[in-house]
Amino acid sequence: MRARILRLIQEIADAFWVLPAIIVLALAGLAVAAVDLQLVGRLPAWLPESWVYGGGDTGARTLLGAIASSTISVAGTLFSITIAALTLASSQMGPRLLRNFMRDRGNQLTLGVFLGTFGYALIVLRAVRGGEDEAFVPALGVTLGLVLAATCVALLIYFIHHVASRINVDTVIDLVHDDVVEDMERLTLDTACPVTDDDVDWEKATPVCLAHQGYLQQVDMSALADWAAEHHCVVKLLKRPGEFVYPHAPFALTSTAVESAEAAIWSRIALSRQGGSSADFTFPIAQLVEVAVRALSPGINDPRTAVSVLNRLGAALAWLSPRHLDDGVRQRDGVVRLRVRALDYRELVAVMFDMIRQNAGSSPSVLIHLLNVLGAVAEVERRPERLEVLKGNARVARDQGDGQFVNSHDREALDKAYAAFLIAARGAMAGKSAVGT
Repeated sequence: MRARILRLIQEIADAFWVLPAIIVLALAGLAVAAVDLQLVGRLPAWLPESWVYGGGDTGARTLLGAIASSTISVAGTLFSITIAALTLASSQMGPRLLRNFMRDRGNQLTLGVFLGTFGYALIVLRAVRGGEDEAFVPALGVTLGLVLAATCVALLIYFIHHVASRINVDTVIDLVHDDVVEDMERLTLDTACPVTDDDVDWEKATPVCLAHQGYLQQVDMSALADWAAEHHCVVKLLKRPGEFVYPHAPFALTSTAVESAEAAIWSRIALSRQGGSSADFTFPIAQLVEVAVRALSPGINDPRTAVSVLNRLGAALAWLSPRHLDDGVRQRDGVVRLRVRALDYRELVAVMFDMIRQNAGSSPSVLIHLLNVLGAVAEVERRPERLEVLKGNARVARDQGDGQFVNSHDREALDKAYAAFLIAARGAMAGKSAVGT
């Protein structure tokens, strides 16, 4: 249940309509409160009388009507601009980046305030009454309406600047890179996980299949480990968050057969039709990779964007150098009770660079820069097993360039970049040895 609550919270956080709806309801409540305060004669004592609207009912109707009509018209224009920006982002940088634009708080705030001001003006307008006997002009409400109108003007200027800057590819890359680092900080560890052994022959374990499909969003690892301890077994999940679960395919293994295993596991995970999970930091990495791959396509042919993506990916990998990946193991009373398929360093580097390298065969500048990025990461990395992974990727990139570059100058530059990488890797190993002694 906890996993599904976390999935629901994530879906609400990513939804475009939530913040605008909250703003509209808040401004509707403000309109009712402003009218009621006027009716009971409890205007704020700190508010100067000269600041409050002092006209008649006709002027109040005119002002509120103008505010309502103008804000709803501009809101429609802003919505059209947003759709145009989403279309451009989808075609140029990939449809998976739409989530970043949809959850942008600046866009949501602007549209919410415009729609909320429209609703505010209508609610206050209906309270205006003319005539000599029952005349009522909600002066405080009209005054606040003018303040909201001025706020809308300021937000309109902000919105135009904000949208223009957000569809800039460098800005998008930088924002997604921030998401990568934030998720890495949240999902990686300061200290290495201890080596654990469960003494289970997993080849003879009992498979658990689910009759459902979708992307694994959340796993309540604590509750699942508690259940395994209660039933004196060890559970091994074959999928990690972010991966697709196929119906009737083995999803988990249990060290001993437990009748309620399928129901217990299903109740402690959450699936979704869409990829991306707050428990998987490879999804924003895949978004960056998609931007680079699209930039390398013949229709766009923008290697500088791919180079910019490589810089951010290298920076994220360098940031990760002192930290440790979670091994997905959970214990109870010193006994391993749960193993979740964890992301290792080799898989992480493959997610970052393989697809870009595969699509950069006709772009020497990208392959050469890939070697430069790997060299920069090797300079700060001190773990031999990680350096071996970087060496393997550098060697593959060099071999690919040797086989595809037809220009001797490009091959020479590639060899120089590979030689510089090897020097950086040897220097890192020497630094590790010096620290060890």
